[in-house]
Amino acid sequence: MASERTPGIKLLFVALIGAALVIPLLMVYGLVSDRQHQSRIAQQSITAGWGGDQVLSGPVLVIPYEVERVQTELVNGRNTTRSIKVREELFLSPEQQKLSTDLEPEKRTRSIYETVTYLATNTGSARFALPADLERSGVSRERLLLGEAELRFGASDPRGLQSDAKATVGGKAVALKPGNGVAASGGSGFHGFVDWAADAPLDVAYSYSLRGSRSVSLVPRGGVTEWTVKSPWPHPGFGGSFLPERKDIGTEGFEATWSVANLALGQSLVMKADPGPPILMDEMIELAPPAPVERAAAPSGPSMAASIALVEPVDLYSRVDRAVKYGFLFIGFTFLAFFMFDIVGGARVAAAEYLLTGAGLVLFFVLLLAFAEVIGFMLAYLVASAAIIGLLTAYSAAVLGSWLRARVIGALLVGLYALLYVLLNLEAWSLLIGAVLLFFALAGTMYATRRIDWSSVGRRAESEEQALT
Repeated sequence: MASERTPGIKLLFVALIGAALVIPLLMVYGLVSDRQHQSRIAQQSITAGWGGDQVLSGPVLVIPYEVERVQTELVNGRNTTRSIKVREELFLSPEQQKLSTDLEPEKRTRSIYETVTYLATNTGSARFALPADLERSGVSRERLLLGEAELRFGASDPRGLQSDAKATVGGKAVALKPGNGVAASGGSGFHGFVDWAADAPLDVAYSYSLRGSRSVSLVPRGGVTEWTVKSPWPHPGFGGSFLPERKDIGTEGFEATWSVANLALGQSLVMKADPGPPILMDEMIELAPPAPVERAAAPSGPSMAASIALVEPVDLYSRVDRAVKYGFLFIGFTFLAFFMFDIVGGARVAAAEYLLTGAGLVLFFVLLLAFAEVIGFMLAYLVASAAIIGLLTAYSAAVLGSWLRARVIGALLVGLYALLYVLLNLEAWSLLIGAVLLFFALAGTMYATRRIDWSSVGRRAESEEQALT
């Protein structure tokens, strides 16, 4: 039919085919999400017997005290009030504490999946003292049961705790017991009992090591908290509520130091409730979120934390995910080149040929994902792009009837894949570069089609056919 050769009709068909190809693109997007989910499950199985993301807290000195409460009861139809003694707990944070953490990383793999684990060796000290204005907290010194004080340490995943934990108070060793940790670590950790007269500051020295994976966080407590972390891992990611004051990152590892005062925490040294776990943002790293850990309820709200993630330099699923989002631009630019050859160069491109070309462009992302899981993202990108460029260039020679035109399509695809790789590595500039590219593509199309009469070409062709008959 003559109307099928009208440029406007052809443009409509091309647009409809391009829109239809969004469906397989969405399927590829879902495939990336599914493979990423499988990767998370594999990572969790790797760390199941090792230890997950660790949240450290403490030491905190917990001092029980007695307080009188008035209780009303119904006895023989009458309300009777009586005074009873209730045992409650006072949470005392250290005036100052220092903690040094050495992270020894190790990559662990299962099948084609891998994750980063570590052994964290912690050495610290803390000093406790009752504040002079203790009674402002509503607790008198005389009601404190100082002989039953408890020193608590928090570790969110106690599976990773090793047997080398030690603590001394005033130079004397404290017998440590599992469990009953700090609420900021989900109530997990270890503790020991301390007999303290409170007539002098309580100096605590401690050390322990624990295994974990992907990230480690510290919940600062007390007047001033100083935390120093060293590791040979060259790709740290810093997040949480506090960033390090000093950091030194190189090819041989990193060292970072935090100093957090209680004014920044917004917490008193003396509290009647233990703050709950911190709310850590997963956006600080492009990694799978940790497995959920049961958290103890805390009436005083969440804590704040400083966090370090042992970041993988390349997270292939996030990069493939971003690449798929540019898939429609690949289809659009390639279809545009075919369309220009069709209406300007005189080549006749059928709808099925547009569809097969679009299928090849979508297949690139499947190849990229499949190869990236085995040989890494960069090599997978080279293999997948070379395969698709070669396939579509050869196919274009048959569709467009000329190897010269096919080389133009091949050059276009080389430029597109090279540009996409640049966009994936320059995330901050990707929107600007993409917008400028679209502008020039639109300007070039307008220039190439400026002399086309979209509504009359088909009618002229029909008149010529009638004149010949």
